[in-house]
Amino acid sequence: MTVAESAPRFLTTLAEPAPVPPLAARARRVGGSPVRDILAVTARPEMINFAGGLPAPELFDREGMAAAFREVLADAPAQALQYSTTEGEPVLRAALAARITARGLPTTPDDLLITTGSQQALSLLATALLEPGDTVLVEDPCYLAALQVFGLAGARVVAVPGDADGVDPAALEEAIRRERPKLLYLVPTFQNPTGRTMPAPRRTAIAAVAARQGLWIVEDDPYGELRYDGEPVPWIAALPGAEDRTVVLGSFSKVMAPGLRLGWLRAPAELRWACTVAKQAADLHTPTLNQLAAARYMDVLDAHVERVRAVYGARRDAMLAGLPAALPPGSQWSRPEGGMFLWVRLPESYDTLALLPRVVEQNVAYVPGAPFYAGAPDPSTLRLCFVTQTPEEIAEGLRRLARGLGG
Repeated sequence: MTVAESAPRFLTTLAEPAPVPPLAARARRVGGSPVRDILAVTARPEMINFAGGLPAPELFDREGMAAAFREVLADAPAQALQYSTTEGEPVLRAALAARITARGLPTTPDDLLITTGSQQALSLLATALLEPGDTVLVEDPCYLAALQVFGLAGARVVAVPGDADGVDPAALEEAIRRERPKLLYLVPTFQNPTGRTMPAPRRTAIAAVAARQGLWIVEDDPYGELRYDGEPVPWIAALPGAEDRTVVLGSFSKVMAPGLRLGWLRAPAELRWACTVAKQAADLHTPTLNQLAAARYMDVLDAHVERVRAVYGARRDAMLAGLPAALPPGSQWSRPEGGMFLWVRLPESYDTLALLPRVVEQNVAYVPGAPFYAGAPDPSTLRLCFVTQTPEEIAEGLRRLARGLGG
């Protein structure tokens, strides 16, 4: 008998390994973010990047945040470096509840779940509410990362027709009767990508439809504190008929710093508990140190937000002033009262996805509009972020954009 013949069978099978099992179908279906792909291509220092949704880093309150972290580590190191409750640190939930209440939505600490960014809050909702094959209704166009979350959950995503004020209530009612959806996802204030804000009468009509037809509303509000002009609009969650069926998502990313990864979810008790259980399985809790530092920083947050608003408002104005000379005749664009984005529609003959490489050659970038559509895309659209660059950089970026578009 040879050595090979006498070798144990398991040794021979190791030489010819079987393939590993495939990825889950949901992971194979959902692609990456086109915005992230564009940012990877446009990371050169000479690039003026209107593509990202990034807060201006020079406006981060580094000294104030550093002081908050130092105080927490000096006063409560054992607590700050320890595990925490899944629901979130009580001191942060109390301060946040008071802030939301002051903005017109009565809220208690027990109404809130602190999440690792508002993106996690959206994922937790998908876990708690959606079965594969369930239908989700969205705006058209829609926040891109929400489309990814719903796709990963195996949901059918259906766009509801709308206009400059957002989702059309009559079209929503028809879609609910036809599709029998679980939820409607909205960014009603300074929407990403369009920058539009849904007016109060439209919000009231949407709330009435949801109450009449039986529907969850997800009211995503990452930009609501970044208002530069105009009057605040009531939360959908505060409107008659919507109180028991609206989930509000929010974030500290745009008003403190995205690196903290702090968001929140406000929901009726049963759904909030289901999201809490889902979060326990996902990451146990959001980092304790970050939560406690954010709670300390809440004492000076209003002053910081005022500084940010002043700078961002001037940058929005600079972009609006430069667009007429930068875009082809016949172009249209939104005029947002706040937030970070405006939405451009070029003449029908333009394809913003096909034009992007030529624009990038001019060292400027935007996001083509097509990825934001759950339905048939409008290839002539694009999104511009106005908060990351100075007015001087915006003016130069728009001159480059004009050259790239053939102007």
